[in-house]
Amino acid sequence: MTLLSPYRVLDLTTERGLLCGQIFGDLGADVIKIEPPGGSPARRIGPFANDRPDDPEASLYWQAYNRNKRGITLDVAQPAGRELLLRLAARADFFLESDSPGALAALGLGYDGLAAANPGLIYVSITPFGQDGPKAHYADSDLVILAASGFIALTGDDDRPPVRVTVPQAYLHASADGAAGALIALWERHTSGRGQQVDVSAQQSMNQATFCSSLVAALGMSENRRLSGGYKYGDYLLRQVFACKDGHVAITFLFGNAMGPFTRRLMEWVHAEGFCDEATRDIDWIGYGELLMHSTVPHAEFERVKEILETFTKTKTKDELLRAALTKRLLVAPVATIDEVVANEQLASRDYWREHDGVRYPGPFVKFSAAPIEYRRRAPAIGEHNREVYVDELGLSDAELAGLRAKGIV
Repeated sequence: MTLLSPYRVLDLTTERGLLCGQIFGDLGADVIKIEPPGGSPARRIGPFANDRPDDPEASLYWQAYNRNKRGITLDVAQPAGRELLLRLAARADFFLESDSPGALAALGLGYDGLAAANPGLIYVSITPFGQDGPKAHYADSDLVILAASGFIALTGDDDRPPVRVTVPQAYLHASADGAAGALIALWERHTSGRGQQVDVSAQQSMNQATFCSSLVAALGMSENRRLSGGYKYGDYLLRQVFACKDGHVAITFLFGNAMGPFTRRLMEWVHAEGFCDEATRDIDWIGYGELLMHSTVPHAEFERVKEILETFTKTKTKDELLRAALTKRLLVAPVATIDEVVANEQLASRDYWREHDGVRYPGPFVKFSAAPIEYRRRAPAIGEHNREVYVDELGLSDAELAGLRAKGIV
């Protein structure tokens, strides 16, 4: 038995919430992905296997976020479709949706409507700005949400406008928060016996991703500002990515009691290789941060030190810098390319990559010793499990299913 194998999830989400259902599926729940007849619009999101955008089964986006789910089709805009959904919801533990606030409620499929039939149902709503408030019905995109959350103010170079994150992030964070919130609600249900609605705002999820940056204004602290490959503290540019022979490395080039000793050892190596003088090597790297805080160090001097460090790293490969970091106890890590991640020995040793039906997936997000995550199913084809769910489980006849199909209900 896996962690959530006793539970059933109805996943009615669009591309906004697909990851939420997949998390439940990976943890062992019976997740039923419900699509409109003809397939979800998410199937039209690329990239596409073998460059086949017209093939509804070729979307790698769909494959990436729908494993470990069964798939059925259902048109909930039709009365017969709503009736079937209510029957399915009466047997479910979780209901996941990502429609605009009030859209499903207008069809009688909001939380109140489904909870009347199943008081224990946990109803997860994933939306851009939440179910209420002045922005609840605003149009959205990943860029809009990242901008509204404060997150995008931290991305890009400091001498030009912020830039978007290349891979959309907002709804991945919101989906993960939705899964976590639903499991908290499940724990509460063990006490009360009742479900509840979990209202997830993607804006709030992304604001959480700014970490302490969302607190500094309230505390009157110096604001961390964007800087490609690092961040800006006051007027100082604290770089953490440096060029090397075959790419880049991330270096925690910081100071104080915790980080200063690592920086001191790094500069001792830089000196030993002939790239700086003794005076630079022997700077008080423990107290250097305090000097920066009080603007005691001239900007030109701080820039000189960083230039020395990058001149040094450019003479080494990523592998040479990593091996030295391990032996010399330095905080240096290679910036890996996607190809290097795929070929990574550490991931291979942990059996990270998985293949199912010819599709290679990233592995489980966590390893459980007693109930390991298994990739039991590839992403479902359109309506793949219609008969299994409607006939074998819900009790419809084959003739009734054929009639529903003819009417465009399934």
